[in-house]
Amino acid sequence: MIIGIDLGTTNSVCAIWKDGKAQLIPNRFDEYMTPSVVSFEKGGKIHIGQAAKTRAVLYPKESVKAFKRYMGTDKTYKIHGTLYTPVELSSLIIKRLIDDAEGHLAEKITEAIISVPAYFNNIQRSATKQAAELAGLRVDKLINEPTAAAIAYGLQDKPEYTDFMIVDLGGGTFDVSIMEYFDGVLEVKASGGDNFLGGEDFTQVLIELYLTKARIRSTQLDAKAKQKLYYSIEQHKRQLSSNRPLKIEPFLGVKAETVDITFDEYKKSCEKLLQKISKPIERCLRDSGLEPAEIDEIILVGGSSRMGFIKSMVTRMFKKIPRTDIDPDLTIAVGAAIQAGLKAKDKDLGDIVLTDVSPFTLGTGIVNDNDVYNSQGLLFSPIIERNTTVPASRVQSYVTVRNNQKQLEMDIYQGESRLVKNNIKLGSITVNVPKAKAGEEMVELRFSYDINGLLEVDAHVPSTGERKLVTINNAPGELTEKEIQASKIKLAKLKIHPKDDEKIAELIMRAESIYENSLEQDRADITHNLSLFEAVLERQDPKEIESMAKEFRDFLAEYETNGWFE
Repeated sequence: MIIGIDLGTTNSVCAIWKDGKAQLIPNRFDEYMTPSVVSFEKGGKIHIGQAAKTRAVLYPKESVKAFKRYMGTDKTYKIHGTLYTPVELSSLIIKRLIDDAEGHLAEKITEAIISVPAYFNNIQRSATKQAAELAGLRVDKLINEPTAAAIAYGLQDKPEYTDFMIVDLGGGTFDVSIMEYFDGVLEVKASGGDNFLGGEDFTQVLIELYLTKARIRSTQLDAKAKQKLYYSIEQHKRQLSSNRPLKIEPFLGVKAETVDITFDEYKKSCEKLLQKISKPIERCLRDSGLEPAEIDEIILVGGSSRMGFIKSMVTRMFKKIPRTDIDPDLTIAVGAAIQAGLKAKDKDLGDIVLTDVSPFTLGTGIVNDNDVYNSQGLLFSPIIERNTTVPASRVQSYVTVRNNQKQLEMDIYQGESRLVKNNIKLGSITVNVPKAKAGEEMVELRFSYDINGLLEVDAHVPSTGERKLVTINNAPGELTEKEIQASKIKLAKLKIHPKDDEKIAELIMRAESIYENSLEQDRADITHNLSLFEAVLERQDPKEIESMAKEFRDFLAEYETNGWFE
């Protein structure tokens, strides 16, 4: 069975194409969104999803979130003496989604279509595939998030030559694509975005605004208080609107004032972030050769696009109201599920021809004759330009630069800078050439790039016929086969809570967190009810536990009016 997965920075969602439609799959908490959070206990037990998010308030140093931002990098997280990579942490989220989906569907899942931001480079795409492999899945195809959104909205059924823009503002990433439908083809004309721009950043702005108005210095807060601050302000952010200012009472245990924050104050504080959103949109328009008025429809995707001033900004830019028919948090998963149905050749789905573009320029380095003081380094020679429709194959010729040169070594780069030192090095390729005067021996360098971000580099020496072909795979953050096997062994040793216990663990941690934020009689009542609940757990009667858990959950709900929990 093939499943569609939206592997998000803040939350992840999965769906499946079944019975002629895309169906969202609930997790063990009967919710569609699983928080992309992992939390580790000292004894080796691990919490994933909602339980980890709840536990993170109590144990921030043992919890990790937003690691998608570092996919394809060499960043690691050290917890209880063990290092974890973003790939490994992502694999735990994927494994949790699959476990929940298999429990819900009562079927084995072996393959997935996973969505990625359109601007993800081949390093990040490869890392995403490896995360799925660690989770025991085969992933032959990735789908760009804007493409998934377009399919979810059925934009392939629009009139011929319709141009539309997908604006995707998630928890940790921003993605924008301009697409066109013509002759049965859904084509991406331009894409861009920012790997470090999302709802997390807007939450941080509100945190800083609150601390300033409350006259609290961040140095006054320990890690636990900062985590509590984050979750409280994150919830308040969702309540802020133009006709309802925020009133935040002191809640951090330090001397503070009651704070009022208006919508206009917050919007003004977010101006720099709004400018960062507008730049990729403007660049996509330039790359596509379109004017704002030529965009027929705009689709808003991602939970953070719900913020009122985002919709207002887009409406102002394009003079038309963007669509949000489908829940912005779930749109990508729906599209991924439809793509999974297409891959499985479901009879209820007609063929959709999808094209995509290279999100970055790909090329090599050449000698910089003007670099007299050796301060600039090599110049960047583009071979496949940014926003070239893929799959694409392009060739450029390069010659030797020294007399009697025996080899020509060419580094492969990705980026937009004139100087290769400012771009990302993906790998290198070396070929032998006959001795000759400088400039007399030539190498033809061909780049072939496909929709999944796979880059093949073919170097051909015409004078000798020698040919060398490499697939770029020695990038930072990408695991070797040996490292993959080592990761599988490491992750297998983790004591993941059994499915039946996860809700109970989350409920107890929630109670403990509420206790810490309560005083006097409330604490006594929580302690009493928690003790009763734990006594029921000791008797190990499933029906009694289920009944008591419901009562205890209702009891805790009375204390959850402070916005710390969803």
